Amino acid sequence: MAKSQQTYNKSEKEKKRLKKREEKQKRKLARKAEAKDNPGIQFAYVDHDGNLTDTPPDPSEKVEIDASTIEIGIPKKEEGDEEFDPLRNGKVSFFDHSKGFGFIIDSENNEKYFTHISGIIDEITENDKVSFELEKGMKGMNAVRVKKI
Repeated sequence: MAKSQQTYNKSEKEKKRLKKREEKQKRKLARKAEAKDNPGIQFAYVDHDGNLTDTPPDPSEKVEIDASTIEIGIPKKEEGDEEFDPLRNGKVSFFDHSKGFGFIIDSENNEKYFTHISGIIDEITENDKVSFELEKGMKGMNAVRVKKI
């Protein structure tokens, strides 16, 4: 009895496999027929704005670019690029000594900044008035060189 059941299951699986193969072939033929009816853009050009088009660009609109003027890399910071005063004042809103991090609220703009124990100079606790500097971190600006006032 188990043998006939096994044979039945095998034949059902084979039928499903053949049905999938036929459906795949039908979809393939349908895509080919659709491609013949709607050929789309056979050859594409890129215009001066970077858009794809089926007409060649006008040579009179071509712009010559001097390769020596192209700057590769990050531009150097110049004096006066600093957006804000590097030394800021604030209040410790939260600090967990066991985990080694906390948050400081800036007294000027009420922004909350993350601080890590590695960026702290003096021992701090919650509600302490502190001075700190900002530095770009992985998830935003971080308070570093934190000192008690």
